[in-house]
Amino acid sequence: SSSSSSSSSSSILLLLKRLNYGFSVLRAMSSSAGPTPPYTTLAVSRPAPAVTHVEIHRPDKRNAMNKAFWREMVECFSEISEDQDCRAVVVSGAGKTFTAGIDIVDLAGEVLQPRGDDTARISYNIRKTITHFQESFSAIERCPKPVLVAIHGACVGGGVDLITACDIRLCTQDAWFQVKEVDIGLAADVGTLQRLPKVIGSRSLVNELALTARKMYADEAKSSGLVSRVFQHKAALMAGALEMAEEIAGRSPVAVQGTKINLLYSRDHSVEEGLQFMAAWNMSMLQTADLMKSAQASMEKKSPRTVAFAKL
Repeated sequence: SSSSSSSSSSSILLLLKRLNYGFSVLRAMSSSAGPTPPYTTLAVSRPAPAVTHVEIHRPDKRNAMNKAFWREMVECFSEISEDQDCRAVVVSGAGKTFTAGIDIVDLAGEVLQPRGDDTARISYNIRKTITHFQESFSAIERCPKPVLVAIHGACVGGGVDLITACDIRLCTQDAWFQVKEVDIGLAADVGTLQRLPKVIGSRSLVNELALTARKMYADEAKSSGLVSRVFQHKAALMAGALEMAEEIAGRSPVAVQGTKINLLYSRDHSVEEGLQFMAAWNMSMLQTADLMKSAQASMEKKSPRTVAFAKL
């Protein structure tokens, strides 16, 4: 009886420690100071060595995506791509929800009243606007550093476009997802219809979500493969995301970035084409000093995180 009581007390203490750690991480990764200049919609920080945190920061607007957001995402991820001190990225949303999607009020003029003297010129400008928006999330996919996204609460419309461009998706138990575009009279045009079928195995489910605009909740998101892990609350989510990002950042950047690039290439090409690309890639990348350093650490039963890899 006393042994059982002692075991129960130890479990409670361990749980409290984990909760405390989670809330400490959440405080550290949440920007109370607001967006990070020069950005007006993003708070960018370095919560751990080699890990960059990008927080969508319009909590009073439920992190709705305004004109500045679309431009700043491209600028931010272009900078991250070139930052040799960054090896992994975590994206999250400030406040009570991940994102409500496109800020329709802010973008109404650009979308509903496009410029142009005739049909050709109006169409040309609409296409230019759409491709500009598409680039905002393609910049995430093109970034060679793995991008984890931590989703809590609502992830609506443009939010689904954003998360499908990320490499690893994690969410809270209260998260829900909605391909909202048909409800506002348009087909999703910023990546969901192109990327979601390659994320979720069931084409029927993708069609259902896109054509009915129904909500998908966390348990279904996990069982369908949209997310890989579900956490009880935001504090645990952010702690889990940071821990995973640190694990990735602790590996050879040559190996990690090469893995992401080849996974994306293989997604869009045949197996044979993927193998040929991989062979061409590794004929040079296998000549890195990281290979010997990692092998030595493994033989000495040390974590790769103990190895000092050169910047890339």
